[in-house]
Amino acid sequence: MKGVVMPGGRLTQQERQQIAVGLADGLAYAEIGRRLERPTSTITREVMRNGGPTAYRADLAQRATQQRTHRRKQVASQGAQALPQAYGRDAEAVREYQETLTTVFMTSGLPKMMARVLGCLYTTDDGRLTASELAQRLQVSPASVSKAIAFLEGLALVRRERDERRRERYVVDDDLWYQSMIRSARANDQFIETARLGVGVLGRGTPAANRLENSARFLDFVGEALIRAAEQGREVLYTRTEM
Repeated sequence: MKGVVMPGGRLTQQERQQIAVGLADGLAYAEIGRRLERPTSTITREVMRNGGPTAYRADLAQRATQQRTHRRKQVASQGAQALPQAYGRDAEAVREYQETLTTVFMTSGLPKMMARVLGCLYTTDDGRLTASELAQRLQVSPASVSKAIAFLEGLALVRRERDERRRERYVVDDDLWYQSMIRSARANDQFIETARLGVGVLGRGTPAANRLENSARFLDFVGEALIRAAEQGREVLYTRTEM
């Protein structure tokens, strides 16, 4: 009988080699996970933190994992234990989940550091951290945090505020998803306007003009539908679930 690999166990070098083979064969993460009897999230996180699907190498991934494990042991030996967790949470489970969430953000297109900052903010109950707190939690430089925040602000995924001590804090809150959705819906407005301008230049009814007109109509329709959905669903962002 074939043994079942427990989802929580660390990937072996042999499994990493199988992941590399699967990627080379063009298999989806879910299929690779099925063959290894691993969750899709485990495969996704493994690939994204080690170069992505086109640059993944089993030997380098194995070495990187060993180096991360060594660094964690060094940090622990220096007394930098995991931060105390509220509500009786398991600190290691929270750390692992934060890495998973970071991987999801990376898969959606965010660069690694920006994804790490966003993942860190989303796994704090208050949703507010200073630059120094983020740097300490992520073990990175304040300059890296500042660059990541500037990028995330540009996407309306994070906002700034000052506390009673005039310290600047970076915040993720419920309304940011709404604002980001509206921004996304409006992102194509300039293309829509320019495409319709091109219809007059290229001649209405010509193949090129038709292509531009159809693209503009499609994006206009989707954008308006997205805005309506965001407006209708906004109240969901403020619904409090029972503890």
